[in-house]
Amino acid sequence: MGARLWRSSAASKFAISCVAAVTMLTATPAMAAAPNGKGSHADLLKLFEDFQAWQKKSSDVTATDYRDAAITTRTRELAGLQARLNDMGVARWTVPQKVDFLTTRAEFDKAEFVLKLTRPWARDPGFYVSELQRPAFTNLPVQGAALEKLRAQLKNVPATLGQARETLDDVAADHADLAIFSLTNSDGVEDGYPARAKAPAGVIGWYQDLLGRAKTQQPELTGDIEASIKSLQEFEGWLKANRGKMNGRAGVGKDALDWYIGNVMLMPYNSDEVMAIGQRELDRFWGFYAVERHRNRKLPEIALPKDGDEYMKRVADTDARIRKWIADEQIITIPSYIPADWTKLIVPPYSEPFNVPWAVRPTPPNFWEQIQFRDPSPDHLHAVIPGHRFDLRVSKEASNVIRRSVKSDSRWQGWAVYLEEFGTQTGLFDDRPRVRELIQLFGLWRAARTVGDVWNQRNEMTSGEVADYWQKVTPFMDGNVAQKYAHIRTVPGHGMEYTMGNVQMWELLAARKHQLGDKFVLKDFHDEMIVKGLLPLSLIRYEMTGDDKDVKAFFDRKPMPAK
Repeated sequence: MGARLWRSSAASKFAISCVAAVTMLTATPAMAAAPNGKGSHADLLKLFEDFQAWQKKSSDVTATDYRDAAITTRTRELAGLQARLNDMGVARWTVPQKVDFLTTRAEFDKAEFVLKLTRPWARDPGFYVSELQRPAFTNLPVQGAALEKLRAQLKNVPATLGQARETLDDVAADHADLAIFSLTNSDGVEDGYPARAKAPAGVIGWYQDLLGRAKTQQPELTGDIEASIKSLQEFEGWLKANRGKMNGRAGVGKDALDWYIGNVMLMPYNSDEVMAIGQRELDRFWGFYAVERHRNRKLPEIALPKDGDEYMKRVADTDARIRKWIADEQIITIPSYIPADWTKLIVPPYSEPFNVPWAVRPTPPNFWEQIQFRDPSPDHLHAVIPGHRFDLRVSKEASNVIRRSVKSDSRWQGWAVYLEEFGTQTGLFDDRPRVRELIQLFGLWRAARTVGDVWNQRNEMTSGEVADYWQKVTPFMDGNVAQKYAHIRTVPGHGMEYTMGNVQMWELLAARKHQLGDKFVLKDFHDEMIVKGLLPLSLIRYEMTGDDKDVKAFFDRKPMPAK
């Protein structure tokens, strides 16, 4: 299926309804469908900690058994946790406690969805390959516990790939092709990878890079590294030999996707509605981009920096400018634990203070670099302050273990994308009109991802067709970034969480302004929202406004579709 525009009368009617005025509802009595068992909120917090411990047992892919007996055991263990969850006395709880319950249930549902539907250990060779790549990034020499950890990881490579040949019995074609490619080819993006003048040739190339360093820096590791390389090469041969039998579809299908959106992402939409909103946002950002280009037609384009020093100066200037804007315009409170020096705003799993390091490639800069190198503002808002790194650090101060631990990706990405458009609306770029064009490019790319993600998950387009579509509708988009983001992850939704989360953020702002009227204060709104943690935005809206119209449907949970 080639690229196409998606339209229907139903979609048009729904898109129109999305911009209708928000009608606020008063809080209603406890929902009849909420569990009314024996468990207390304290019991829920203990259950969540037990769930975390259960997850941790399989957190290392290279040391986890994914054969049928082990999966049956894990499924039974999860069912036991779910039984405890269903015996909670939620009907008698406060609104924040009900939010904690629904958040926990969504995490349980996500785990069940992976165990029963996406099953990456059976369907995606990349599930193993991507995990095996990380040890090859290790800086040598290492000593002590770090050395023992690396040795264990290296010795696990042959066993992990041996298990993979047993469990990969339902492989999707898209997953097989990407894994074969990734073993001997750079993805052209190297997101989070160590810097090299020339990118190593895929996973095997990175192990050869590690071997070359070990020969001079830590020779005692060379035997294990060579054994790892041999195992990876044999696995590549096995994939190629069996590729003809790997013909499954990568997506989960419409019914499963609709269930996931409603029960795990906790969004009040189905995939048809997500598609309509995504297309509407794509059209809107393309329209704004066209108008902005016309408005700025007499202005010079923003040039790429001549070197890394000039780029880093742009990054530092951007950070100072954004922090001043936050203070002057009273956007959000910056807590005392947030460092004044942006280079120290590093929060695990982030090892750098920003997303896009300076790189010189034999090819032109990729999509992210084309934007960020010109002006770091879009991604600095999104990923540094008050975006991801700020957001993640604040979430560590949340009120309980559930809110400190859960990361709803639509809330996480929705807030970050909202900041880009919000900055434009507040006048942050009035004196930098060409930067507004970059904001529009970010917005239309996220909307295009939403549309492509739905097509891909519903098996209406292959990953390759989605990547081609994105290159057609997104200025600056290159094949490497398109390919990397087109391939489906362990769970659905990554492509749609940006735009849909952004839509929900604006809906929340509108609802709160409508509710408070002249008492609405923008800074208070942001402060109130962000301290609740990285919870689904529909639940944050329920907690902030008392409007339970979405939550009623969430309590009326339907069973997960069969595989």
